[in-house]
Amino acid sequence: MLADYLTPDLVKLQVQADDWRDAVRQGGELLQKAGICEPRYVEAMIKAVEQMGPYMVLAPGLALAHARPQDGVLRVGMSIITLQKPVEFGSKANDPVKLVISFGGVDKTSHIGMLQELAKFLMIEDNQKLLKEAASFDEIKEALKH
Repeated sequence: MLADYLTPDLVKLQVQADDWRDAVRQGGELLQKAGICEPRYVEAMIKAVEQMGPYMVLAPGLALAHARPQDGVLRVGMSIITLQKPVEFGSKANDPVKLVISFGGVDKTSHIGMLQELAKFLMIEDNQKLLKEAASFDEIKEALKH
């Protein structure tokens, strides 16, 4: 279940971010503090956007930050941050971003189940809105259970 991947230390709401790099870094640091990844994974997520462009911005206002498993993932997991002030990633279609979901998997397949559940959840536009506007961890956790 998607809610099983989130604990209060993996969700941070109304974060102040200077730019997209800061937003990705803050989401990645939650993963790092929870023991999901090494510090180098956080930097790899930033480098991925620098090298390949804003491909992580998948829908209006939503970025799914990640890098390769070999860049320092220790176990499957994800974090969610919402931004006080949305940031530009450079995506003409989907900027500005208010919601950053960072994730990692230890290999090419271990995180697929988590991502499939996340995709099903995010396909419902009201769920995206709920995540972007949530006022508490409990509100997000409850939404992910359904």
